[in-house]
Amino acid sequence: MSRILDAINSPDDLRKLTLEQLGLLAAEIRAMILDVVSKNGGHLASNLGVVEITLALHRVFNTPFDKIIWDVGHQTYAHKIITGRRDRFRGLRQRGGILGFPSREESEYDICNTGHASTALSSALGLAIARDKKGESHRIIAVVGDGSLTGGVSWEALNQIGILRTKLIIVLNDNEMSISQSVGAISKYLGYLASGQHYLRVKDRAKTLLKAIPFFGWPIIRAGRAVEELVKKVFFPGLVFEELGLRYVGPVQGHSLPSLLEVFRDASKYQDGPILIHCVTRKGRGYIPAQENPEHFHGAVPFNVDSGEASAKSGPPTYSDVFGRTMVELGKSDRRVLAITAAMLEGTGLTQFAAELPGQFFDVGIAEQHAVNFAAGLALGGFKPVCAIYSTFLQRAYDQVYHDVCLQNLPVVLALDRAGAVPDDGPTHQGLNDIAFLRHMPNIVLMAPRDENELRHMLKAALSYDRPAAVRFPKGRGHGVAMDADFKPIPLGQAEVLREGDGNGDLILAYGSMVHPAAEAAAGLEAEGLKPAVVDARFAKPLDEETILRLAKPGRAVITVEEGVTLGGFGSAVREMLDARGRHDIRFLAIGLPDKPYPVGKADEIRRDFGLDVPGLTARFRDFLKN
Repeated sequence: MSRILDAINSPDDLRKLTLEQLGLLAAEIRAMILDVVSKNGGHLASNLGVVEITLALHRVFNTPFDKIIWDVGHQTYAHKIITGRRDRFRGLRQRGGILGFPSREESEYDICNTGHASTALSSALGLAIARDKKGESHRIIAVVGDGSLTGGVSWEALNQIGILRTKLIIVLNDNEMSISQSVGAISKYLGYLASGQHYLRVKDRAKTLLKAIPFFGWPIIRAGRAVEELVKKVFFPGLVFEELGLRYVGPVQGHSLPSLLEVFRDASKYQDGPILIHCVTRKGRGYIPAQENPEHFHGAVPFNVDSGEASAKSGPPTYSDVFGRTMVELGKSDRRVLAITAAMLEGTGLTQFAAELPGQFFDVGIAEQHAVNFAAGLALGGFKPVCAIYSTFLQRAYDQVYHDVCLQNLPVVLALDRAGAVPDDGPTHQGLNDIAFLRHMPNIVLMAPRDENELRHMLKAALSYDRPAAVRFPKGRGHGVAMDADFKPIPLGQAEVLREGDGNGDLILAYGSMVHPAAEAAAGLEAEGLKPAVVDARFAKPLDEETILRLAKPGRAVITVEEGVTLGGFGSAVREMLDARGRHDIRFLAIGLPDKPYPVGKADEIRRDFGLDVPGLTARFRDFLKN
């Protein structure tokens, strides 16, 4: 039996469908997303929740003439399927396939490359002002998730949007609140009522009367308080948006195609400034496991559709798991240890910590800048905060790390998950820059473990240094090494010599995730008579200058290996140190990654492409050492 979806090659085809056919198409798209994500992995719950909004937007607006900006891009699978990429969707997040986020290189329907949250409103406003200045007439629509509004830059944009009052449509995809359609029509009125002084006076009089009623008065008052808090929580946001200068419409049932089509058509005709349409959706819509556990299915690994269970994979624990378990151990032994995450509880491995030590855990939402600044305040108050933030997202808190943590020399530990090459998510999620943008900051300690066991010891050590420290570690499973039961101290700035070599002065310095492949590559060259010393640097700052200068002989080779950009990275630090010590007689090679966008692919594929796997390192070591 043919599917409606098979005839959808562009949004023009949507406009030929009946309302009933559009509803059937939504079910077919959900089935396709579920099938592909169960095999490839990806963002499932958010994409299942936004199907009807996507169809309604593309049906009402003349895309790509009218421009939709998605924030964040992990809710664009349906958008990709109906904009000419249906047949390529099977290759989602695969080598040579399509990205899981909007990509201008992929399609004219992808207006912005958006992989990080809270960016759409600023981009949309810029596009709207550019349109107005050129005298053009297309519409600009920004689709923003409720989580993205926890990012401060969204509110900075809203502040200017309300002042400039240019024509702009904002679709707020709210998948956390549960509001039925029947109460939507009175939401603005109740929000006004609950915030007004007249309401407060009426409430006080009612409370006085209820207190005088025996037996029933206080239960009614307590119930009324609960209703009051619910009213404020549900309806007050509309009033806030109105006060900021936006016309507020909603809440709208985000899975009702008739309601969405009607409100979007009205919005397309609105000429008096910006308008915000509040759509209430449910994450995981249409797939019960994702509806019941949307956080687990936010960024899903391949799974069995029938059971919802992850496809069986055996092996060592992931670095995130080891980090999380170690944090529980450290938090229980020292109640000053606090864990902070920016809306990545499960991703950073802190689920157990939050459950067992709730008083020591804070999730600040998608607000990395605030997370780091908040940590600085906790450190000033005598605590030991650990900020667990993906490497790619710490880029957003650069100033807070510098101004609020490092200049004040505060003992904040930055646990940088997903450092180095990151699989599947494409260029926006690569953790390649943290070494370079942290290394020049005053007072900071930069560390990277070679395996999951060393990660445990580094976390303990970082908390003991009483100064800013960053520990970077990759996404994925560890090496399966034996795990020490007790913590071992790591003296500040001390490297570990893994092989002394033959004493001729050739030296390989590897950092973090590159230690094991570098050591293996070096061992493979012994049969060729090449026996360089191999050192696990452990620190990019401070460097173990004594060990490096002892092992590196005049006229011989020093090779550094890192899983990060070489511009300003670990290799640059070693080269600068050698130059500062007058060691200009050293032959030097820095191996790492270039400063360029990276294609979608597995981490191993990216490392192989840039010569960071064992065969690639073996060849590069051989060529340089024999030169």
